[in-house]
Amino acid sequence: MTTLPPDTPQVTKDTPRNFFIFGQTMSGKSYLAERFPHPIFLNTDGNAQANTAPSIQLKNERKADGTAGKTIIDQLDEIMLALQTEKHTFETVVIDVIDDVAFLVEQAVCLRAGVETLADIPYGKGFSTFNSVFMAMVMELKALPLNVIYVSRAEFRTDDNGTETEIPSLRQKYYNTVNGNCDLVIHTKKIGTKYLRSITDKRKDYFASKIDDPKILQILKAIPGALKAEPQQTTKAGN
Repeated sequence: MTTLPPDTPQVTKDTPRNFFIFGQTMSGKSYLAERFPHPIFLNTDGNAQANTAPSIQLKNERKADGTAGKTIIDQLDEIMLALQTEKHTFETVVIDVIDDVAFLVEQAVCLRAGVETLADIPYGKGFSTFNSVFMAMVMELKALPLNVIYVSRAEFRTDDNGTETEIPSLRQKYYNTVNGNCDLVIHTKKIGTKYLRSITDKRKDYFASKIDDPKILQILKAIPGALKAEPQQTTKAGN
């Protein structure tokens, strides 16, 4: 067994694996996430039983004296280890919702330190610990040989002209960390009885011919803007 790959051309595969889905309540975020192959939901909003997919409820527990018991940090460590080492058939991990995960991690750091806020921990160690835990979670998820979906709520931003735009409600600094490790950002919206989906950001152009997972391809074909038209083959004059 060698460390280096063979020095030969390889057939390229270009399947997006990391997704960020945001939208208003009841706009179809979790429904879309559940369409991905063999998902397991890491749930925070108490709706774990509303989905048919297997799920784990993320939470912070306190001991009888009010101090930290098993926290979301402990849970995430156990889940990551299990996904890496145990035999399973899951193909997709869904964080539903990432807004709450960020809050619960912050709460867990405070509980462990016995303080009310991160700012109460001296020398900026509270913020440093939170950033380390949050970044480690994102990087470990990305390293898994699985699809990863972050679900976020939405809020409205009004520009100087009074135009409202829906944006993820996840704090910008946390969104930057997550989005920097995602391939596609999908916005869900419900208008009347119609559920709409659109792409608001993507790492690169994706072509159907380069996607090797038929289930992912089927999902992306149903979202306007997710796939780019295949480049036309040109031939030289006289051929």
